[in-house]
Amino acid sequence: MNELSFTVPLWVWAAVTLVIAVMLAVDLIAHRDNHVIGFKEAAVWSGIWIAIGLAFGLVLLVWQGGEVSSTYYAGYLIEKALSIDNVFVFALVFSFFAVPEAYQHKVLFWGVLGALAARLVFIFVGAELLQLFFWTAYLFGAFLIWTGYRMAVSKDEEVHPDRNPVVRLVQKVVPTDARFHGDRFFTRINGRRVATLLFVALVAVEATDLIFAVDSVAAILAITTNTFIVWTANAFAVLGLRSLYFCLAGLLRRFAYLHYGLAVLLAFAGVKLILSETPVGKLPIPLTLGVITMTITVSIVWSLVVTRGQNTGTAPDTAKAGDPSSASAPPQQHAPRHRGDEDVP
Repeated sequence: MNELSFTVPLWVWAAVTLVIAVMLAVDLIAHRDNHVIGFKEAAVWSGIWIAIGLAFGLVLLVWQGGEVSSTYYAGYLIEKALSIDNVFVFALVFSFFAVPEAYQHKVLFWGVLGALAARLVFIFVGAELLQLFFWTAYLFGAFLIWTGYRMAVSKDEEVHPDRNPVVRLVQKVVPTDARFHGDRFFTRINGRRVATLLFVALVAVEATDLIFAVDSVAAILAITTNTFIVWTANAFAVLGLRSLYFCLAGLLRRFAYLHYGLAVLLAFAGVKLILSETPVGKLPIPLTLGVITMTITVSIVWSLVVTRGQNTGTAPDTAKAGDPSSASAPPQQHAPRHRGDEDVP
């Protein structure tokens, strides 16, 4: 691991958190009308989020020097690359539950809030474990190598959002109406407060992202255990996830071989983490940055060349994604309202 020892004052943590909160607020206000986000708008916002993420690396360069800045960029790149795999699953969830395009941004917005919270917890817990118990590096490293292997060989396995244990638990515990009620997560039917299908889709997004959070945090902890660098790299990468989804939603089939590159990155992070606790020691950041950049570039170019001329799609083929017969709660996008229905926030 790359041990970066520099003091981060409390006010810097507060300032960065405030910046992230402001950006989230701006994004929410910009899309409060639930309009359908097109490719051009998504591309502009993606450019803005990426520019902000890269600019923070320059701030670190001026403040703490090249090693800290390079470490941040390595973490940011690997998190950004892994977030593309999130997009595939989000597309699957939206297709499965037939979530209207106008409401997808709201689900992603609250999904990202949950993702940031989960990553913050995993970062501090994971970093503390690595600092206190050297052998956890071997466990995390083996986990990353295994995850990379599974990603490489199991990409075509079907994913069923309704079978997720968290989703099934919510449907059992929370009264749910299997319809959409505008952009509401909850509504009232005959005076009874119930969750809508949009809330179930949100739970599916949050539940699947928890798995990605474990992978991504473990991967960046292989680069450094400095919680400030890990948190900021994660945060700035995740903040652009919504725009990235709308930017790539129509091109997902073109990234047919990207998962091999992501599998290599996870395995590389696992090997790097294990080596850090051996006589070999930590691998240099320039080497790490080079491997990450090269792997991402090769897998994307390979995918685009092989799939050139193919039709694009919004999600991988799945078992009747969005088919009411395949879901535990049949989605109906615009079901008629019952007398006595009353939407609530």
